[in-house]
Amino acid sequence: MIPLVRPGPPLRTVFRRHVLWLAVALLCAPLLHAATLEEAQALLLHGDYAGAITAAATGAHDQPEEDAWPLLQAKALNAVGRYQEARAILDPAIEHSPNSLQLRLLSYETLRRLGATEEAAKQLAELDRLGGSREWAYRSPGDRVALARSALLIGTDPKKVLDVILDPLRKSQPDFRDTYLVSGELALSKSDFALAGRIFGTAVKKFGEDPDIWFGLARAYVSSDTEAAENALEQTLKFNPNHLPARLLMADQFIDGENYDVAAREIAKVLAINPHLAEAHAYRAVLANLQADPKTEEAARAEALQLWPTNPEIPHLIGKKLSQKYRFAEGAALQREALKWDPSYLPAKAQLANDLLRLGGHDDEAWQLAEEVQKADPYDVVAYNLTELHDAIAHFETLSSAHFSVKMDPHEAQIYGPSVLALLERAHDTLTKKYGLQLHDKTIVEIFPDQKDFAIRTFGLPGGAGYLGVCFGRVITANSPASRPNSPNSWEAVLWHEFCHVVTLTLTKNKMPRWLSEGISVYEERQARGNWGEQMKPRYRAMILGEDLTPVSQLSAAFLKPKSPAHLGFAYYESSLVVEWLVEHWGLEKVQALLADLAQGVEINTALANRFAPIEKLDADFAAHAIELAKNTGPKLDWTPPGSGDFANGKQLSDFITKNPDNFTALTEQAKQLIEEKKWAEAKAPLQKLIELYPNQHDADSAYAMLAQVHRILQERDQEIAMLNKLIELNSDAVDAFERLMQIDAEHKDWHGVLANAARYSAVNPLSPIPHQFAADAHEELGEKLGAIAEYRTLLQIGPGDPAEVHYRLARLLHSVGDSAARREVLLALEDAPRFRAALQLLLEIDEPGGKPAHPGSAEGLK
Repeated sequence: MIPLVRPGPPLRTVFRRHVLWLAVALLCAPLLHAATLEEAQALLLHGDYAGAITAAATGAHDQPEEDAWPLLQAKALNAVGRYQEARAILDPAIEHSPNSLQLRLLSYETLRRLGATEEAAKQLAELDRLGGSREWAYRSPGDRVALARSALLIGTDPKKVLDVILDPLRKSQPDFRDTYLVSGELALSKSDFALAGRIFGTAVKKFGEDPDIWFGLARAYVSSDTEAAENALEQTLKFNPNHLPARLLMADQFIDGENYDVAAREIAKVLAINPHLAEAHAYRAVLANLQADPKTEEAARAEALQLWPTNPEIPHLIGKKLSQKYRFAEGAALQREALKWDPSYLPAKAQLANDLLRLGGHDDEAWQLAEEVQKADPYDVVAYNLTELHDAIAHFETLSSAHFSVKMDPHEAQIYGPSVLALLERAHDTLTKKYGLQLHDKTIVEIFPDQKDFAIRTFGLPGGAGYLGVCFGRVITANSPASRPNSPNSWEAVLWHEFCHVVTLTLTKNKMPRWLSEGISVYEERQARGNWGEQMKPRYRAMILGEDLTPVSQLSAAFLKPKSPAHLGFAYYESSLVVEWLVEHWGLEKVQALLADLAQGVEINTALANRFAPIEKLDADFAAHAIELAKNTGPKLDWTPPGSGDFANGKQLSDFITKNPDNFTALTEQAKQLIEEKKWAEAKAPLQKLIELYPNQHDADSAYAMLAQVHRILQERDQEIAMLNKLIELNSDAVDAFERLMQIDAEHKDWHGVLANAARYSAVNPLSPIPHQFAADAHEELGEKLGAIAEYRTLLQIGPGDPAEVHYRLARLLHSVGDSAARREVLLALEDAPRFRAALQLLLEIDEPGGKPAHPGSAEGLK
């Protein structure tokens, strides 16, 4: 398959044999026969544009009444950038056949390529007139497709076009490929990639050697399924090595992966065929911008706009690619330029809306733009999603501190909003001082309880299930714990990580590769707390010692198209190892100097070479460092993976361990089997051996967790506590361990220990009642009434299992400090449980003349 991330061996240019034979025959033995129309169309389809031009010219000479020949010739001329010649072919052809939709449609496209927008508008008006007055006359499949394309250009409701033209045509002519092309391209234009995938997936089964169909499938999959997209691109170029859109898509993907040299070669291949293709020059401008070459950028942009100086697609394309590199301010400016040239150009308007949302401080304009796009095109999936999101989050509450503006669901804001602000302020104080940065604007943080809303706000489309948070520069979006109830992660670590991005992106003016930004953020997580961030684990050890370690020079590609969620996690971990290694060997000051170089536009590998060592040496030395780290992880363990049949039954496992007593997988499996069989005492031996040989186990289900369970069953309390404390020292997300330690500490009346683990639990899931109930009890026992009142109120926000009890206990505390709100709370307790005797007694006390607070609402007596 064609790799979209890393360059591979050059593709072989493969034509179908009969097409190649035809091209040779036409060039070398013209007297044999003139090409039939079908044969000439095959030449065009499979990339022999010169042969198609020649064959079409001959056909037009021999059959002057046949419109298909000038149509074919003009298409082939357009493919190689000979737009004026194509126009010269089309003008007399239209004069000869003024009612031809196909000729006029191609003329419209050709005129726009030439920048003759007024003439193009006249052709579009004529297409509108003909489609309205002579629709009955266009019965052939080619005319019906041209009618559909024209209707879509004019602005006809896409659903109507599908229902009235395309769907009936596909049913009556199931082997007509253009119907699938138009339907699939329509779905792509609306960002409905799933529908496009289904349409083109059906089509390739019928037209297995059609490069345009394969290319449509590649476009449908490129953002979601790398392997499928690569295969589809390979098939596209197999059947048309000169497929220019396919090569530009490859260049686009190589740019995303920072393989700029490879991208430039693909663009050069395109320009060798069509030196006037505006999109290719736009990609040249993108490359030049990313490589800090303003002269080349300006020259490439001028080339892109040479024929059509106000083509809105050019600034839109350049701006979109810069925004994908987090250069939102530059991207937004280019979208505004596109809209200045054509205020109705919806792609620019939609992209500007997203850019403004990611820049922060322009939300009102952004939402207005999204609404305008949605009204103009109700079928645009991204615009529809944004307008729906706007309504869904309209009720969010805004919390503010010195350096942050946090938008949250009001329910969640009451529960842990102040904790969010406190955590972010600590991150700001720590990281801005460390990196010598002064931020002038507040950082905007948006926290979403619904993962779908997070994805739409962040990516424009549902998906992104592996992302906990994203930083765009000044704006951070994050999932709240409510969005991942079965996948605990420390929200504190997430926000610390994302704010670190704010620092590094600001320092570099958003001109840094993703791997470095992610690497610093994960590194700073571990610096803040040793159990935060990605850590070495058995899977990562195997990946380092296997074939998954990515060279430093290519690390951004590891984030672009990871093979699996595990590979994405490994990309984060490896990047943090690189940063850690650079800091340990050269110092933080060198890393800070690297960030300053990137802000000046120095390319990352050049900057690394200037500040540290030649990139080839960095690649080799870091690989050696990572391999050494991996080998020193459980160095006395046998990490050899057992065979598939080695653990088929207990006896085979026992025999395997006898021969391989230190095998990690075998010892782990043995411990699990013994626990499953409830052989608790026997399970201790393999678990203790695993811990002895591999003490730094960070996974929540590590040997520490299993051995703690064993000690609990065997009522070995001190050993259980030791294992639990070691587990939470190594893992910040171990909520089960936090809960168990709270239970034990409460039994021992270690209330400070209870509060410590309640805080750890809340740092993962503050929306659970468990830590708040324990914390409320602990505060009460310590006489800290203010803390207890706060926790009980939080419990009521979450929804406790026994609301009557919580209302009662809150009422009792409030009454003890003379707060008149006690009466309301005890009445609520009685509403839930009318026969609650203690609550009735408390109500009588409150209602007695001496029981009323002298100063309602006072906090006298609170600690």
